[in-house]
Amino acid sequence: MRRLVHRYWTRFTGLAAVVSLALAGSITAAPQSAEAASAAITASVSVDANRALAKIPTTGVGMNVAVYDGNMNHSAVPGLLRDAGVGMIRYPGGSYSDGYHWQTHTVEEGYVAPNTEFDTFMGTARSVGAQPVITANYGSGTPDEAAAWVRYANVTKGYGVKYWEIGNEVYGNGLYGATWELDRHSSKTATTYATNLLQYATAMKAVDPTIKIGAVLTTPGSWPDGITGPGDSMDWNHTVMSIAGSKIDFVIVHHYPIGNSQADLLGKPQAEIPGMATALRSLINQYAGSNAPNVGIAVTEVGANAYKNTSPSGLFAPDEYLTWMENGAFTVDWWNLHNGTDCSHVTTVEGATDYDDGGILSSGASCEPPLNTPFPPYYGARMITKLGAPGDTLVRAAGSTPLVSAHAVRRANGDVSVMLINKDPANDATVTVAYSGFTPSSATPTVHSYLKNATSIGSATTGSAARQTVPAYSVVVVQLRSAG
Repeated sequence: MRRLVHRYWTRFTGLAAVVSLALAGSITAAPQSAEAASAAITASVSVDANRALAKIPTTGVGMNVAVYDGNMNHSAVPGLLRDAGVGMIRYPGGSYSDGYHWQTHTVEEGYVAPNTEFDTFMGTARSVGAQPVITANYGSGTPDEAAAWVRYANVTKGYGVKYWEIGNEVYGNGLYGATWELDRHSSKTATTYATNLLQYATAMKAVDPTIKIGAVLTTPGSWPDGITGPGDSMDWNHTVMSIAGSKIDFVIVHHYPIGNSQADLLGKPQAEIPGMATALRSLINQYAGSNAPNVGIAVTEVGANAYKNTSPSGLFAPDEYLTWMENGAFTVDWWNLHNGTDCSHVTTVEGATDYDDGGILSSGASCEPPLNTPFPPYYGARMITKLGAPGDTLVRAAGSTPLVSAHAVRRANGDVSVMLINKDPANDATVTVAYSGFTPSSATPTVHSYLKNATSIGSATTGSAARQTVPAYSVVVVQLRSAG
């Protein structure tokens, strides 16, 4: 609940009042050596280029936008998102979705900013080259309203919108006591949601049978997972899947790990995501029948609950995106493009200012950098573009210490890239890397780096395929050519 209240109370602050625009522009790749004179910690990483985990999806790196953000379609946004490799954009914005009426461009009990209409959003998405994922209004809408949106989007306008969620975090409708999500249905049970979900799917696919319909689930291991609500005979996930599992195309969860410390937050991707993904795949296999292999996992909101605009989140972001993709998610969507803040919440973390702003770009609030200035999670996400491209293969990379996490990609041409994330805020790490199924060239590799508190991504030729020094609190990507 803490994250939900905090996420939305800031929605008006700093978003509508900004009049001066200072754009981040493209990032200058100033050379920054990933080699340091010495290192205080050591780690080993093994890369198995023959052990494929998943392909990098075209929709893998995703972003949320919200209709209360008057800058969501700013002229600088498409270039910034393209440079970060964003392939999916979610609209119209979290809990706003369950009060949003697309035909009138209004939100029940909410503010809608100018120039955030659906067609304007689609112009931005197309300019980015990203696919949209649309959240249909379950809370105060109807199957007919959602079907009309599909008709307008895909028949009238020819946008080809493929992915449609039915509602946002519907389990926050009061069934379990918490009431952050608007739901005007007289019954709030999981059984009611699943039954209505089938009506939405039927009406929407009657218009366009090629679309994909997603069902809202609770995140495994997080409240209220495992709780049976009044009026249901099973918990939310088992109820929804038992009724609708054979009729849906993907399941939806959100992931906002609560870190009790910087180290705790940075350990969450490895500690939580594999188990969550396994639980989701088990539900799909149990209830989706012969269609189970075709049912995807969409993580349509992720974010850090602390250290939002400082180095810890810059390290967390690529780890979060890649770990979910390695475990089968076809999209992972950061909350949010611009979010805003309360300037009384400004603190300092690791020598940098934390504005407590969940946006990946500055909203330009009075205490913040100029509008659209990238925060560290932006650079962290952009480092994924240095690791690989959609269609490349994520392969197994295992490390000897939780202080250094690793991800690896086998590119389509046979080359390999390795991402190393040093989670120690004070000490460099000497990392030795061993390979199976791949023989690297003896040439000095190109190394891209995002260093602690940096405002750009650097590049240098340094180290070797077998040994790299990763500076404290940094992300490096080592690009290797095959000896063959």
